[in-house]
Amino acid sequence: MKNIDDYKNKKILVVGAGKSGINVAKLLKKLGADVWLNDAKPLAENVKSELLNNDVNVIEAKQSAELLNLEDFDLVVKNPGIFYDNELIQEAMNQGIPVTVEVEIATEVSEAPIIGVTGSNGKTTVSTMINDILNVDRKNGHSYVAGNIGVTASTVTPSATKEDDIVLELSSFMLQGITELHPHIAVLNNVFSNHLDYHKTRENYVNAKMRITENQTENDYFVVNFDNPEWVELSKRGKAKVVPFSYDAVSKEGAYVFDDQIFFKDEKVMDVKDIKVPGQQNVQNVLAAIAVAKIMNKSNDAIKKALGSFGGVRHRVQYVLSYMDRDFYNDSKATDIEATQVALRSFNDNVVLIAGGLDRGYTFEKLEDDFKNHVKAIVLFGETKQLLSQTSSNAGVKSIKVVDNLEQAVNEAWSMSDEGDVILLSPANASWDQYDTFEQRGDEFIKFVEQKTGRKEVTK
Repeated sequence: MKNIDDYKNKKILVVGAGKSGINVAKLLKKLGADVWLNDAKPLAENVKSELLNNDVNVIEAKQSAELLNLEDFDLVVKNPGIFYDNELIQEAMNQGIPVTVEVEIATEVSEAPIIGVTGSNGKTTVSTMINDILNVDRKNGHSYVAGNIGVTASTVTPSATKEDDIVLELSSFMLQGITELHPHIAVLNNVFSNHLDYHKTRENYVNAKMRITENQTENDYFVVNFDNPEWVELSKRGKAKVVPFSYDAVSKEGAYVFDDQIFFKDEKVMDVKDIKVPGQQNVQNVLAAIAVAKIMNKSNDAIKKALGSFGGVRHRVQYVLSYMDRDFYNDSKATDIEATQVALRSFNDNVVLIAGGLDRGYTFEKLEDDFKNHVKAIVLFGETKQLLSQTSSNAGVKSIKVVDNLEQAVNEAWSMSDEGDVILLSPANASWDQYDTFEQRGDEFIKFVEQKTGRKEVTK
């Protein structure tokens, strides 16, 4: 861990006691700061005891501007999911108190080089693929994956050495709060229109994503999906060397597909048929991972060894099990329209879709063609079920069921399915109307499928 004095004797308020808040609070104590950790909900007794034993002050109270009166704070570290229009955050900024996020502090102490991955969809898969490749036949050090993937950066960076690598999955919420974070390699997998309730406009959302490259120099690399003209233009914003990847072989200066084979520049790396996870989106994910691997001088054998056995990431078009010639897939991570479009295009016209969730104020016309081409029946639940029912009807889906919860949805989907069908949970919505996280929603889906079929989830 780099020894830095930036936080020594500073009074720091950490807002939000999730995993990132708890771990950054402990890291800041190691760096000599006086730390207060606030959460609106009471902390578990064991967590609270550990924090107090580490001399972290715990404040269980509403996240109101009044908390800033407790001390003359030098810095506020907010949970990435807390909106910037939160009254505490607004008042801190009004008072000129800097506001940052956990990943910014975590990377400041890292001796290991950082590979940052962002995108509206696929960033967890790409991050995992890169990490798997970097650990194949490795002689020195280790590659670690952290960030938005569920392992906080501040639990990894303090112990990583110069011999290691850290692959960070970076959400727009995280990137919005960074100022100095500097990945040696940055990846932009794609950009759609997500989280507009948080960022307010698409322009703000795109600008947040592009912060991944703002601190890069000519000695760094920016790996960008060239299959969309907008993303090609975005690649020109930074100073780093641009390394493209393209399913449509728009550019052959990086990773691309030609004649069902994957190349990096003029070198064949592997065959598309050797990719084990379904869909064009996963070929694009592979291309991004290969581009990074080749920059890192990994051999084709190492790439093929890692990707040839890669079975997917939990909750992301995850194969669950088969029963009576039906295949069940869990795509609970599909919290937006584009992710569900990608999932549906991975299959033919035999999908019994389960969808619905938090109403964020948008409508679903963009899904009509995909419903028409891929969905034979649909079961809907959550706040958006009536909106999706109308879209399904407009698309000509003949079998539409509206239910109250996910357990009912699994039972109805089974009743509506035939041999050879795919039963797919791909909600096109966030989970927060009925579940705390998309992971919880996906786990519940798997549980209900296991109960219905009497079989267990297939794991590696």
